[in-house]
Order: sequence, then C-alpha cells, then structure tokens
Amino acid sequence: MPSHAPPGVNVFLRLLPITLAVFIGFLAIGLPLPVLPLHVHDGLGLSPLVVGVVIGAQFAAALLSRAWAGHLADTRGARRAVVTGLLVSASAGLAYLASLACATPAASAGVLLLGRVLLGCGESLVVTGALSWGVGLAGPQNAGKVMAWVGIAMYGAYALGAPTGAAVHAAHGFAGIAAASCLAPLLALGAVWGVRAVAPTAARRTPFYRVLGSVWLPGLGLALSSVGFGVITAFIALLFAAKGWGNAGLAFTAFGLAFIGARLLFGHLPDRLGGARVALACVVVEAVGQLLIWGADTAALAYLGAALTGFGYSLAFPGFGVEAVRRAPPQSRGVAMGAYVAFLDIALGITGPALGAVAGAWNVGAVYLAGAVAVGLSLLVAVGLLATPLRGGRHA
Repeated sequence: MPSHAPPGVNVFLRLLPITLAVFIGFLAIGLPLPVLPLHVHDGLGLSPLVVGVVIGAQFAAALLSRAWAGHLADTRGARRAVVTGLLVSASAGLAYLASLACATPAASAGVLLLGRVLLGCGESLVVTGALSWGVGLAGPQNAGKVMAWVGIAMYGAYALGAPTGAAVHAAHGFAGIAAASCLAPLLALGAVWGVRAVAPTAARRTPFYRVLGSVWLPGLGLALSSVGFGVITAFIALLFAAKGWGNAGLAFTAFGLAFIGARLLFGHLPDRLGGARVALACVVVEAVGQLLIWGADTAALAYLGAALTGFGYSLAFPGFGVEAVRRAPPQSRGVAMGAYVAFLDIALGITGPALGAVAGAWNVGAVYLAGAVAVGLSLLVAVGLLATPLRGGRHA
C-alpha cells in the first residue's frame, strides 16, 4: 500500500533506524572521551606521549580502513558493513575490560591500544556503511539529508556520551566504561535488525585510486573546512585558560547546539540547491566564526565565534559530500563515501600537531587566524566545484 506521507517524512522514516544505530553505536566513542586520557595518565602512570598514541590510534585505524570499509559496503552490502562494524566496536569494549587484568601498565596500554584500533575499524565500517545504506534507501537525490542525519547522530553521541561517561566512571570506574562501550554497539544492532538491505552496488572491487580521483576536490573542501572544527576541539580550552575566561565547556556547547540546529533546520538545502552552493555560503559563516574567536576580547565573543563555526561547518560536510556522491561512479558509492570521510580523518590528524606548532611559535589565539585561512581556502574549492561540469553536462 503506497504511503501518503510527505516525501520528506518518508525519507526521515527510512533513515530513522540507521540514524538511531549510528547514535547508539557511537556512544562507544563518546563514553570514554573524558575518561580514557586520565585512565592512561593517572591510573596507569604513563606519559602524555603514550596518552596521545592510545587516543590517536582510533583515528589512524579509521583512516587506514576507509578503503576496505568502502569496498565491503560496495561488494558485500552496506548492511553487512554496518553490522560488522558494530560487532567490531563491541569487541573494543571487551579489550578495555581485558586491559584491567594485565599485570603491568605497559601491557595494559598495549591491550588498550588494540581496543582503540578495533574501535577505529568499527567506526569506519559503521559510518561508511550507514552513508552508503542511507543513500541506497533514500536515493542519491537525498544524499545531503543522509549525511545530515548521520552527522547529527555522530555528534549527538559525542555530546551525550562525554558527560554520561564521566558519570558512569564516577559510579563504576573504568570497568563500567568498558562494559558500557561493549554494550552500546550491541544495542545498536537492534535498531537496524529488521531494516531492508540494499543490494551490493559492485560485483568486483573498484581500485580505490580511481574513486579517489572523482572525489578528491570535494574531499579537499571537506579537509580545509574541517580545520575550523579541529581547532575548536584541540585548542579552545587552552585559549580560555590563557585568557583567564573560565568555562571553556560552554564553547563546546555553543558549537554543538549550532551544529545540530543547522542540520535540523537546513539539512535539506544541499539536495535542493546544490552542495557546492550551500558549502560556499556556509564556509563564509565558519570563517567569520574563526575570526571572531581570534579577535575576541571576551568569552561571550568566543562563544559566538564557536557557534558560528559550528553552524557553518555543519552544512559544509553534507554540502561537499553531495558533490562527492554526484561525481562518484554509482557502483562505487561505498568506496566514495570512505574516500570522502578519509579527508576528515587526515584534516583532524594534521590540525593538532601543525597548529600546535603555530601556537608554540606565536600564541594560542593565532591558531584561529590559521583556521580562518584554511576555511577560506575551502571557499575556493566550492567555487571550483561550481565551475566544474558533472558527467552528462550538468553543473554542481
């Protein structure tokens, strides 16, 4: 029996189970956020370098597994990629638990490192599979909505997971965090258990470099625009400490609320107006936010800058992403999504050390001027996408 609901409602209902699965599954990443660094440094007595290696292992594993995750989604089906990713993510929680039984801090850190690698691979499978699955269910014409809702789920899990993780740790210690990190992905499986699978889009593996060639320009736009997000997460607390402003947590709140609000209110625009056009407008907003933080002489201005950064960046991701989907071969959609998101991994991996050097050479506020420059360069990418014809003579 045909549905009489408006098209937008139908798309939302199709995507709802996948969005819920991503949200619940990503709690495995959000829950340990405020706890794991302290556990490694204070609980195990290891150096900040080891803390950085353990935390960063997840992002490195996610980056290195993007191509594999995309190929799995294309050749075996996006549903299988998501289910496999959730199971792998749950195994990371088991590794956290196992680390508590190790005899030495070094051995415990090694098992934690294994858990972080597993979590990175699981995250890569879940995100790549969810994007490919969502586009398969809702259609390529709704790719922007798919990216918007998956992004809301991811960042919502970070926002809720961090304070929840702190509360779980206070009540049950790191064992409670490990158990919850294992349970959350298993619960997420229930959200998608009855959802229709979409057929694999490729009968054989497409070389990753071929797909990369079709999405590198939108990916470059994503990477440059992601620098604004990277400097908020890495340096806003240091800026507030240097200025004596107090509560840096409200800057994260301002960023997160603006990010989610923009996705909820305007997430349909990349599909309707074109991804490059939306990205062009939004990176201007993001760059203004970065400049406000750079020049801020009060915490209130910094909060406003963080909010504008979140608002602009929120729609830059699906904006450039729609262009990536439109340029990629349809049979390689999963690989294309993996390649596109890999640019985010690269940007976040480079932003911390590179702009940390900028902060050391000048001051921590200078990283926001550098962020504004990087985001401004993504505007040129959006202009280039508008000027580049798509296959069949259409324009972005």
